[in-house]
Amino acid sequence: MGLLPFLVYVFVFLVIPTITVAVGAFRDDDGGYSLTKIRLLGDDTALTALKNSLVLSFSSAALGAVLGALLAYLVVTAPPTNIIRRVVTAVCGVLAQFGGVTLAFAWMATLGFNGLLTQVLADTLGTEESGVPWLYGMRGLVLVYTYFQIPLMVIVFLPALEGLQPQWREAAVNLGATTRQYWTQVAFPLLRPAFLGSALLLFANAFAAYATAAALISQGSFITPLLIRNSLTSEVLLGQRNFGFALALEMVVVVALVMSLYAWLLKRTSRWL
Repeated sequence: MGLLPFLVYVFVFLVIPTITVAVGAFRDDDGGYSLTKIRLLGDDTALTALKNSLVLSFSSAALGAVLGALLAYLVVTAPPTNIIRRVVTAVCGVLAQFGGVTLAFAWMATLGFNGLLTQVLADTLGTEESGVPWLYGMRGLVLVYTYFQIPLMVIVFLPALEGLQPQWREAAVNLGATTRQYWTQVAFPLLRPAFLGSALLLFANAFAAYATAAALISQGSFITPLLIRNSLTSEVLLGQRNFGFALALEMVVVVALVMSLYAWLLKRTSRWL
């Protein structure tokens, strides 16, 4: 009975939408079942959007995983009661959820037209006041996505670093191991599944993100979430609703594969964590 509200929530907001997407992807414009919309996933537009989504997700996940792991290591070296560690952990918990339209507006207000940093650079270096044009393209999305990927990596990777027992390092030192040997032969092999699993979580997080990209890029649909928006709302390409379902089903399959691999790596990490 205690789990019933959660199960109802999952059924309404996860199971039903997934079934709706799966069924809609195999319907044609006349309401019958066919593979017409599924075949459209092989067109250049859909393949390009998928490729850009994968590149964006991989780039932001790689940057977020590396930088977040380094920040997590710096945090875990401080005592649990250290005020800096507590502040950094709390800030990461907030920034990991700081996305969507609010995050896009924050970057536009910083580097966009008449943005704060744009004005400072224009006054000091004589740059253009129109802001940086790459903010509204792939490089801009990678930068903005990395902003919330780093704190998310700190949150999910910190328990693995805390799980490293000091006795393991002492035992390695007693056996004559150097610091480099300890990290390469003891710590890194233990942390590898947790690091890769966290990176996969970041990948899925970026791959499914929509609101930030939609706010930054009002024209064009060079990633899959924006292509889905275009197929559902375009006044030019009519009758593309079921194609949006096919694109959504494609995303569901990719995220399901990534999260399955993440669960497997998490299971390996739980053996010693």
